[in-house]
Amino acid sequence: MKAPPLHSSWTAALCTPVAKKARFSPFLVLLVLFFLLFSFLYGEDLNEFLGRQAQAPRLDFNANGGGGSELEQPAAEAHEAAERRKTKRWQGRLPFAVNGDDEDEECDVFSGSWVRDEVARPLYREVDCPYIPPQLTCEAHGRPETAYQRWRWQPHDCTLPAFDAVAMLEALRGKRMMFVGDSLGRGQFTSMVCLLAAAIPDGAARSFDMSPDQQHSVFTAREYNATVEFYWAPFLLQSNCDNAAVHRISDRMVRRGSIGHYGRHWEGVDVIVFNTYLWWCTGLRFRILDGSFDDTEKKMTWVSTEEAYAMAFRDMLQWARENMDFDKTRLFFTSMSPTHGKSQDWGGAAGGNCHNETVMIEDPGYWGSDSRRSVMRVIGDILAGADVPLTFLNVTQLSLYRKDAHTSVYKKQWTPPTPEQLADPRSYADCVHWCLPGLQDTWNELLYTKLFYP
Repeated sequence: MKAPPLHSSWTAALCTPVAKKARFSPFLVLLVLFFLLFSFLYGEDLNEFLGRQAQAPRLDFNANGGGGSELEQPAAEAHEAAERRKTKRWQGRLPFAVNGDDEDEECDVFSGSWVRDEVARPLYREVDCPYIPPQLTCEAHGRPETAYQRWRWQPHDCTLPAFDAVAMLEALRGKRMMFVGDSLGRGQFTSMVCLLAAAIPDGAARSFDMSPDQQHSVFTAREYNATVEFYWAPFLLQSNCDNAAVHRISDRMVRRGSIGHYGRHWEGVDVIVFNTYLWWCTGLRFRILDGSFDDTEKKMTWVSTEEAYAMAFRDMLQWARENMDFDKTRLFFTSMSPTHGKSQDWGGAAGGNCHNETVMIEDPGYWGSDSRRSVMRVIGDILAGADVPLTFLNVTQLSLYRKDAHTSVYKKQWTPPTPEQLADPRSYADCVHWCLPGLQDTWNELLYTKLFYP
């Protein structure tokens, strides 16, 4: 399989002009003469410019859906993007790949539909994986049905290879896999641990450790001398809310140029999976700290959320460029995880959310208002000129359909619900995180697929 594009479909708008009777005027004649002169003098430059514009990739998941605002790209940024696209791409063979270089099969594994699977789903049982945190154990917290566990992702033009935990462990023998990001990244990490632990029935042959500050978690498969790890860094950059246990700070900021602050803990890994998105969405602007958090007088700059996000994404790629050997290591990025906090988005009653939702969204073009298209375009623009072999796990669209898969109220609550909340469970339903087993197991099936069949 070839690496899929970062979009579900390309759309083109057709415009039919209305024919009008021609009127010639001196002004029109002068305009035509000016155009001919301009074309003669600058025709080659104009053709080159238009050619670049026609080839420039766009990231447009669904032109008819909602969510996100259309942003005009300034001329300076457009020129910078064009220059980045000239960068020489990395041409080596990706490590871990088992498909041949001459394989011409092409399939966008991120474009498909959900199909019911009562035989092979779930891939493990909640009660059999002791590593799931209580914030994700929906059955244990009273969810009355388990239909959300029994769906399989089916790409339109191919079939995903079955997740083989033993093969994955063999590939990771003597190696480290690390997930870096926020609580959604932790959920994907936990899913991977449960998938692999199912192939290690002897509890003494595996272990799970967490640092005292809860920032670094490590699952070890002793027989394979392999580790799967999670590192808490919700912005990837250093921020004022990096405490893994106490981080509910609304007035957020990140420090410019600080990717190495935590990056030193990621060096030496063989497979790294980054994610960051939801923590940036506190408004239309974001604060950047120029200097140190220890400075008495802090110099801060307000920029658009998209600009701040782009800064972090570029820094992540720069860290990978400087610290990873792409002949031996693999770099992944998991796209934004959608939320389902507004039932009006899918035609539900006003005031509702994911609570009590037990069926998925069937509209293939659905895009919720909670998911920012502008952020996805930032990723597409940067990756268009990236010179590092990043594999983009585009889980956003397929996850948008799954309003049924969130933890909702079926989880350990950070604080006990008040009587008023108990009277209206929608008021404290978690429509951000996902039950395990569940949707995030599919994310890892896609990771498995792209690791071996890039």
